[in-house]
This record gives sequence, structure tokens and C-alpha cells, in this order.
Amino acid sequence: MAYPIKIRATMEGDVADIKSLMNHPMETGLRKDAKTGKVIPAHYIQQVTATVNGKVVLECEWSIAISQNPFLGFKVKGAKAGDKVTISWQDNLGEKNSADATIS
Repeated sequence: MAYPIKIRATMEGDVADIKSLMNHPMETGLRKDAKTGKVIPAHYIQQVTATVNGKVVLECEWSIAISQNPFLGFKVKGAKAGDKVTISWQDNLGEKNSADATIS
């Protein structure tokens, strides 16, 4: 299943301000379905990587404590307008996704 990633990257002086919204259910594995009473299986993003022009600028490991459709914002020094930003993730079920944007 494809979960889209939205990226907005702008320059603020000499620093790139990168904001991302990752659509993902982020189930903890602790919640029960209200109708059936069965536990909803865990399904969450485990690894997130961000690159600027192919150079890794952010790596993080997430777990069940992150909310549904997580927002990620960070700043990068040394980037410039026109650089390509890529954000990718992999979840605990092996699903992967990535998206690109250009810094404006």
C-alpha cells in the first residue's frame, strides 16, 4: 500500500527549512478493534532517512510512540535553492516509500 509523503523545502537565509508530512497508520500493536475486540497488529515507521543531493543529512529510528501521519521538520546548513531533497522511510512490515522535492 502506498502512503504518500509531502515535502516542503525553502531557504531561510543560508539554512534550508525542510518540512515533511508522512501519511502512515502508525499502529502500536496495543490498541483493540472496537467492533471485534481483537488487537490491531503493530504497523509503524522504523527508519527515516533524509538526503540533500544524495548526502545523508538526517537518519532516525522511530517506534510505536510516534503519532499517526507523522510530521517531521528540520533545518540544514550548507544547502542552497535548487538542491534535491529526498525523504524515505521503511516500516516494521518491510514497506518502503520515498519522495523528492527541490529547495525553493
